[in-house]
Amino acid sequence: MNKTELIEKIAAGSGLPKTDAKKALDATVAAIKEALIAGDKIALVGFGTFSVNERPAREGINPATKQKIQIAAKKVAKFKAGAELADALN
Repeated sequence: MNKTELIEKIAAGSGLPKTDAKKALDATVAAIKEALIAGDKIALVGFGTFSVNERPAREGINPATKQKIQIAAKKVAKFKAGAELADALN
């Protein structure tokens, strides 16, 4: 499912026009993004939890040259499915 299809599903499920559904989706994504940038955790009961995970710096190997390279530390977004979502998938 892509963004356009998701907007159509939101519009159909909520009775909103597609333009309002798009605004709602964009606002939701922006709010989640801002919270993650601030280092907050977003818990949506029954759906899941979004959080930020820090990966430490590590040594890797360039597959083309076989030389060792240093991979920098970075932050990554993490999602853990909630119990209801996990049960629905199985």
